[in-house]
Amino acid sequence: MSWWEKGVQFQCQGSGNCCTSHGEYGFVYMTKQDRQRMAKELGLSVREFTQKHCDRTDGFFHLKENPQDPNCRFLKNKRCSVYAGRPTQCRTWPFWPEVMNAKAWKKEIASFCPGVRGKKPLVPAEEIEVILKEQKMSEDSLDQEARKYLSR
Repeated sequence: MSWWEKGVQFQCQGSGNCCTSHGEYGFVYMTKQDRQRMAKELGLSVREFTQKHCDRTDGFFHLKENPQDPNCRFLKNKRCSVYAGRPTQCRTWPFWPEVMNAKAWKKEIASFCPGVRGKKPLVPAEEIEVILKEQKMSEDSLDQEARKYLSR
């Protein structure tokens, strides 16, 4: 039984807060599928997109960051400029496995995300489960890609 078994109130409010680096959650990790989707959205080849917009750390691809600006490079006027092609990590927000316990949710999500405060539509537990599985599959894919890269 989980604290969210009856669902969670959430609706994006467009604050852009989730598109700003928050310490350990700073990187936006990119699976091959994420890079393909983003490249298509931007009209680039995957190679061009990866060279222009990604770095690799410890075998993991992630969006490049500007040390002087904690915001995502695709955040424009508090909106995602590549919304249709955004990575899994962004599409599954805020339902990430590592924050789906009551303490982490309150500390790491509710403290800065206005979409989980107040009376918002209820996201059913069944939908949350689907989102959590999608994020887990993405994380597994990232791990496999990094292991493959590091074992070369």
